[in-house]
Amino acid sequence: MIRVAIIGASGYTGAESVEIILRHSEAELVYLTALPQECGAVGDVFPQFKGRCDLQIEPLDFDKLTGLADAAFCCLPHKVSMEFVPKLLGAGLKVIDFSADYRLKNPEVYEKFYNVKHIDTANLARAVFGLPELFREQIKGADLIANPGCYPTGALLAIAPLLKQGLVEADSIIVNAVTGVSGAGRNPSSKFHFPNMNENIFAYGIGVHRHMPEMEQIAGEIAGCEVRMLFQPHAGPFDRGILSTVYCQPKGKINSDQLSKLYNDFYSSEPFVQICDDAPAVKDVAGTNYCHIFVTCAKGKIISFSAIDNLVKGASGQAIQNMNIVFGLDETMGLR
Repeated sequence: MIRVAIIGASGYTGAESVEIILRHSEAELVYLTALPQECGAVGDVFPQFKGRCDLQIEPLDFDKLTGLADAAFCCLPHKVSMEFVPKLLGAGLKVIDFSADYRLKNPEVYEKFYNVKHIDTANLARAVFGLPELFREQIKGADLIANPGCYPTGALLAIAPLLKQGLVEADSIIVNAVTGVSGAGRNPSSKFHFPNMNENIFAYGIGVHRHMPEMEQIAGEIAGCEVRMLFQPHAGPFDRGILSTVYCQPKGKINSDQLSKLYNDFYSSEPFVQICDDAPAVKDVAGTNYCHIFVTCAKGKIISFSAIDNLVKGASGQAIQNMNIVFGLDETMGLR
């Protein structure tokens, strides 16, 4: 049985992680932590767990944690996580980090987009990017997993087959995506309050969103060359989910049937990727760890669509999938 601690359990991804682990047959929750003002019985902080989990969310005590858990889900904000991860690794835990602190290999790029100096560059080389469909072999046995961002998960899965085969121009990829309100976290800005968000949609992070360098870094690793992407996120009036539309310029002639075969072959053994016959919808993947993809040609472009749940495949579900791989379990355990 894998003993799991959740560091930062009071947020949406913490709650989603609790939900999944409660139904996992080979994992158990042993420790939940948060800031002192966010602590209490987990059933009081999240009433959906009343009668289902009797743990307390409490302030983090490293002395208590050492020897208590096998794995730690670090559900802390960007810039904060890197203060805790070295201590978690030092306590002998396998760490799955939900922040961006270990995703970008170049600390200068991190510091440019996150406006803070990286204080744990020693562990950057140790971290494995936790997108199982692309890095499964590296994930096996790793001590530190950088759980991918929600937007990069959807976008990268949508175009990985094209990049791997070198079928598209690498300098002109456009990613247009819409996320649900939960993407803003449990303490959102006024733009995400109900009167402003209801019956509304808006763009944000224009040209500067923090997930863009993450997408470019991993896309470049897949393609074997530098990849330049323009990423434009939007927020829509729904709870959860991300719909991504990716536009690519093909290098040669290709039709929709060829693309469909390429994608079906590429993802044929992937348990959580489904290739669809039409554009996917966020409701079809809500609450699941699945990614639905549809790819086609239009006006001389390749257009690939993907839909994921930002809190599951885009965060906590993917973390469970990574945990399963690290500990040698069936990677679908707890997720179907």
